[in-house]
Amino acid sequence: MTGLIQLDFIDLGWALGMIGLAIGLSAWQRLGLEWQLGQAGGRTLIQMTLVGYLLAAVFDPRAKNPWLVMGVLIIMLGIASVVAKNRISKKIKGLFLLVSSSILVSAAFTLIYVNLLIIKPPTWYEPQYIIPLAGILIGNAMNAATISGERLVSILNSSQIEIETHLSLGATPLEAVSEYRKDAVKAGLIPTINTMMIVGVVTLPGTITGQLLSGVSPLDAASYQILIMFMLALTTIMSTSLLTAALCRQFFNKSAQLIKF
Repeated sequence: MTGLIQLDFIDLGWALGMIGLAIGLSAWQRLGLEWQLGQAGGRTLIQMTLVGYLLAAVFDPRAKNPWLVMGVLIIMLGIASVVAKNRISKKIKGLFLLVSSSILVSAAFTLIYVNLLIIKPPTWYEPQYIIPLAGILIGNAMNAATISGERLVSILNSSQIEIETHLSLGATPLEAVSEYRKDAVKAGLIPTINTMMIVGVVTLPGTITGQLLSGVSPLDAASYQILIMFMLALTTIMSTSLLTAALCRQFFNKSAQLIKF
């Protein structure tokens, strides 16, 4: 296996040319996507350059610092929580806290489990492992929480009569919405389950692709991809379960009456 081929500024310039071609095709087809493609390309270039310099400082073995690692993780968690909160259409009190807590607890539990029992790095804050793994978990937990949260609040708002009927027949608030909550959790897990069903058969995920490009043994790369897929399964089901349980409580007052947002 050969090492990773380094890309210089000229190579990145040619890579940028692909965005130019995409913009040209959009203009030729009159799709009206020129501005969006240009903006997306520019943001990708700027954001990834900044991230590269930031992570270079964090990964520097001479400056290993748990506070730097924690700072990166907090930034990732904060951005993911804001994105997930904004994608849930209904403005529910304390939504940011509910979303961030569900992502934090699920991702932290999975990372601790993996660090203690599987990878066992020299230090718990080893950036080589914790930052990429946390990024994958937080990103997928964000997507799952967004899907399940949006699904749940939409169903609860459109099913007021059915829920109140259950309440009038003696059901508790959680019993009245249990089926809706289960449907929301299932919806949030669909992308993860679908990916697990076809991983390695239809597509190669980014993790194994990156490791293969860097010269890692295919068997080692496959082992880490298996680990990551199982981590995603646990994290997404935890984050969706925690968020939907918390959201359900927000839809009822102290008298067990349904609140419509």
